[in-house]
Amino acid sequence: MSGANLLEANLDETNLSGADLSGANLSKAFISTDLSGAKLLKANLAGADLSGSNLSGMKLSGLDFSDADLSSADLSGADLTYSDLSRAKLLKANFNGADLNQADLSRADLTHSDLSGAKLNKAVLNRASLLRADLRGADLSEADLAGVTLVEANLENADLTGCRVYGISTWNLKLKNTKQTNLVITRGGESIITVDNIEVAQFIYLLLNNEKVRQIIDAVTSKVVLILGRFTEERKAVLDAIREDLRRRDLTPLLFDFDKPTNKDVTGTVETLARMARFVIADLTDPSSIPHELATIVPFLRTTPVLPLRLVGTGGYSMFDDLRAYPWVLETYEYDNAGSLLSALSKVIAPANEMAERLRKTP
Repeated sequence: MSGANLLEANLDETNLSGADLSGANLSKAFISTDLSGAKLLKANLAGADLSGSNLSGMKLSGLDFSDADLSSADLSGADLTYSDLSRAKLLKANFNGADLNQADLSRADLTHSDLSGAKLNKAVLNRASLLRADLRGADLSEADLAGVTLVEANLENADLTGCRVYGISTWNLKLKNTKQTNLVITRGGESIITVDNIEVAQFIYLLLNNEKVRQIIDAVTSKVVLILGRFTEERKAVLDAIREDLRRRDLTPLLFDFDKPTNKDVTGTVETLARMARFVIADLTDPSSIPHELATIVPFLRTTPVLPLRLVGTGGYSMFDDLRAYPWVLETYEYDNAGSLLSALSKVIAPANEMAERLRKTP
């Protein structure tokens, strides 16, 4: 059947294994069948329905599969170099070990597809969907991934060296042992900027090119005040009063409740919030978890002053004096009651404000 015109032909359940379809026009044909060993050199398969077909190990280099349906097809070990798979439906297709070097997969739907061990060097995948795709051990070096959806994809042991990742969607990826060197975050025609982490690529691009994002970050770091303490009934009233007063001063207070068991995630959250803050207010009255958290985060803050507060007549904790060795930890301010603290709050926070300005200007 070489050179045959099979446009829109229905070949469902036909056994085409070993058939010679070289140069045949199979555009929009229905070919959900076994094509193992068939000769498809220069065949036109644009828009064809090949869902569920067996094409494993076949030589399909340079063929036109644009707009074709290859859902659930077996293409494992196939040679698809330079092939046109643009806009193709490839849901749950098996490309395990396939060679897709320099293939065109732009706008293709590869949702849940198996691309483990596949070769995709310099392949074009812009705006393709790789939602929950298995890309373990795949070679995607220098591939064009601009606008690709990679949500929940498995990229463990994959090679992303030199990929273009502008506009990529990367939520909840598996990236164990993934090579992420020289990822290009800019569009074609723009000056090349590279990063080495696919999950921060979009953020870096927005930071560089979006004035509103920069304004938001500046606003956060210039106005946020992190308040640490215990949310017992008595202490919460004081912390709430501090928060309300800070709001009136055009600051953005963040309260963190330490009246819960501490764990690694809590400590990491506190450290992240502290690094974002202009300064930290730590109420040492009736301390519970706060000693451990301060001892963990204070050494790493450097540009974030820590202002300790304590109710007169209450004990702090003995190890706090060790933290005074860090120059960004201020003298503990002792207050008689919530009213006296609030009435003097401008004077109390003034050293923290001044230190924040000084530390941020220090090279």
